[in-house]
Amino acid sequence: MCVPVNRGLLILLVLVAFALLYSKTRLQTLPKYSVLKKDEAKMGMEDEKDIPVVICASEERIGASMATINSVYSNSRASVFFYIVTLRDAIKKIREYIEKTKLRQIRYKILEFNPMVLKGKVNPDSSRPELLHPLNFVRFYLPLLAIENHERIVYLDDDVIVQGDIQELYNIKLKAGHAAAFASDCDLPATHEMVRSVGMQTTYMGFLDYRKEGVRELGINPSDCSFNPGVFVADVGEWKKQKITKQLEKWMAKNVRENLYSSAVAGGVATPPMLIVFHDKYTTIDPLWHVRHLGWSPDARYPRSFLKEAHLLHWNGHFKPWDYPCVHLDLWEKWFIPDPTGTFTLVRP
Repeated sequence: MCVPVNRGLLILLVLVAFALLYSKTRLQTLPKYSVLKKDEAKMGMEDEKDIPVVICASEERIGASMATINSVYSNSRASVFFYIVTLRDAIKKIREYIEKTKLRQIRYKILEFNPMVLKGKVNPDSSRPELLHPLNFVRFYLPLLAIENHERIVYLDDDVIVQGDIQELYNIKLKAGHAAAFASDCDLPATHEMVRSVGMQTTYMGFLDYRKEGVRELGINPSDCSFNPGVFVADVGEWKKQKITKQLEKWMAKNVRENLYSSAVAGGVATPPMLIVFHDKYTTIDPLWHVRHLGWSPDARYPRSFLKEAHLLHWNGHFKPWDYPCVHLDLWEKWFIPDPTGTFTLVRP
């Protein structure tokens, strides 16, 4: 009788050991974030009443991130807390940029993103290599960030300028069961002429390769309107409940195997998983809170009166406002703060 019992105990112990090993390995593969702000007590801890804004800051585009942060901070009446996500090499530079400029007044944390979480999930084939930067995928992992006391989060790309009060965007009423709110690419008639002139895609056909069976099986009409995930509001609870991150990772891995979207017309590898997971499952935000395509042509311009009404401007595309050529540079430069170290400089004629 003793032999079977001992053997059973041995098997149980082995299973427990494997479970613990898997748990440990899983934790190590998740993105690790380090809160590196040392004078936290001086700046004040984040509060549940704060508006949490997440923005990524790569070393090569640090000046862009600081311009975005400055525009949000300068135009918001409510208390804003910035979560600045970056890679290890840029941490010291970001802290110096903030503490040696007027941005020292902001309340923030620097969070370190571990790019190893993307191993095996990103296809290197892309017409725009910069879109493969690890920080482009931070938006997939928002609930796993070291962010406390917040039920929702505002996410902004670094090529954005906010002209309105961010509290208005943050307070949007999300529909029941929706984990996020985006601006539909078909919602703003004033931008349609610009979109046509630069050949920008506004439907799923421009992002997914409908020649692939895996895409057709989704049952998504190729003429359905797309959205740009460079600006959105996320409900943290719903995101976790629906396991959005796991869904996104699933499609990332599937694309590596089947090349479902990386060679599509619009290029890029971070937008298509969002389009798939959130298809018909997102709340639409006021289109004036995401006026985009400013970076898709050095020639096509919006009317000045329209840009004045816009609450948020997005230079998505090749032609960035810190580079040259680009349109409506003055609207971006208004919020640019020169790099105190002189490393990040504007390219001008």
